[in-house]
Amino acid sequence: MEVKAQAKYVRIPTKKAKIVTDLVRGKPVKEALAILSFTPNYGARVTEEVLKSAIANAKNNYKLDPESLYISRIFADRATPFKRFRAQARGRGTQILHRQSHVTVYVSSREPAKTESKTKVKMQEKEEVKTGSKQAKRTKKEEATSGSKGTSKRA
Repeated sequence: MEVKAQAKYVRIPTKKAKIVTDLVRGKPVKEALAILSFTPNYGARVTEEVLKSAIANAKNNYKLDPESLYISRIFADRATPFKRFRAQARGRGTQILHRQSHVTVYVSSREPAKTESKTKVKMQEKEEVKTGSKQAKRTKKEEATSGSKGTSKRA
């Protein structure tokens, strides 16, 4: 089960937020929090807040164990920028964009080994059925070719 937390309209450019999100993608929650706490970046503070929120959501709303959580998906999307104007020479003005982003974190708990083994068994059964039917076709072809060789008209 994936649990989501999101911070919207954070005043950090998406390019800078993505640097931090790439650091912790796929990591266990404990390790990700350690990495973020020692990263000297504003994006790390924001991502750490969102990650803590996702952990709290998983613990309180879905009764998941915080020790077994890992970051399944994390990304920073572009939000609408603040637009400001600055006076320039000769009576002109230029636009200044204060870029913003949405930081989203999905955490999941590690699947128990039983469900993985069930899916592996099902895949193996499917492969056996496929290979079994191919082997049956091969034996039929071999019988047909060997039978025709023995009953040759020229001999």
